Amino acid sequence: MGLDKTLTSLHSIKRHPVGASDASGDTYWVPNTDVYVADSGLVIKVELSGMRKEDLELTIDGNRLKISGHRPDGCRAPKCRFLIMEISYGAFESIIELPAGYDLGRARAAYQNGFLRIDVPTQATLPQPAISVPIDSGED
Repeated sequence: MGLDKTLTSLHSIKRHPVGASDASGDTYWVPNTDVYVADSGLVIKVELSGMRKEDLELTIDGNRLKISGHRPDGCRAPKCRFLIMEISYGAFESIIELPAGYDLGRARAAYQNGFLRIDVPTQATLPQPAISVPIDSGED
């Protein structure tokens, strides 16, 4: 895939963050995410510090990757009064829609030091079979 085509396809990546709160009043947050092209395909890196891999779920639906989970808030005292609150807790969900040319079915994920890394290889193109092209004699 050429650089121009890669850059064009990256512009077509759609991220569907699910934030704010749902009908039940539960709050949701969206983790910081990087998506970039590497030699072997696409890399999706998600910042999820303070979580266990058991609390994460990856779901593939066509060209969509849904990353969801729950970060528990078990470290603060009850009825505390915040001066600054920048860390999000609770459920989260993020949906990343990838452009054509990437094979989510062969994606590999690893979670280390608070970062989830998902490697999505480019789709293998099937080699075209060799065909014989007849050559006319040029005479009518």
